[in-house]
Order: sequence, then structure tokens, then C-alpha cells
Amino acid sequence: MKKQSEASKSIFMSSIIGLSNTLAIIITFIGAPPLYSKSVGWIQDFTIQHYGYGFESFTAFAWACICGFLVFFISRASISTALVMGGLAIATRFL
Repeated sequence: MKKQSEASKSIFMSSIIGLSNTLAIIITFIGAPPLYSKSVGWIQDFTIQHYGYGFESFTAFAWACICGFLVFFISRASISTALVMGGLAIATRFL
């Protein structure tokens, strides 16, 4: 009985991880470009003021990666937390 319970928890958690990753990819595809476009000018100006000219293209590429990672990991953490809490709320309601 204990192994069956652990197996169902493992299936639930792997499903949560898969769903969270899938939804986070979709949110990143939609959310990262607006974040990048609204902030890249400021980041490049900051780089020019503090590090000099010549780093603008590298800064733009690095900032694009950072924006993508930020949106992905924040959305994945939020979604997985919401799904786990929702699953626990449903489970405790029926128990």
C-alpha cells in the first residue's frame, strides 16, 4: 500500500513539473519580448555610461537571455506552486 501511495505521488509531481514547464515556455514566449523591448534601451545606456562604448551588442544579447530566463523561472515557480497548492486543497477536501 505504501509503494502505491509513493508511486501516485511521484506521478502527480512529475505531471506538475511537466505542466509547469510547458506553461512556463508559453508564458516566456509571450512575456519575454515585451520585457526585453521595454528595458533594453535603459540597459544599453547604463552599460555605455559605466563601461564605455563597444559592449552594446553583447549587452543586448545577454539582456535578451536574462529576460527569457527571468520570465521562465518566475512563471515556472509560480505555476508549480499554484498547482501543488491547488492539488493539496482538492486532496484535503476529499479526505
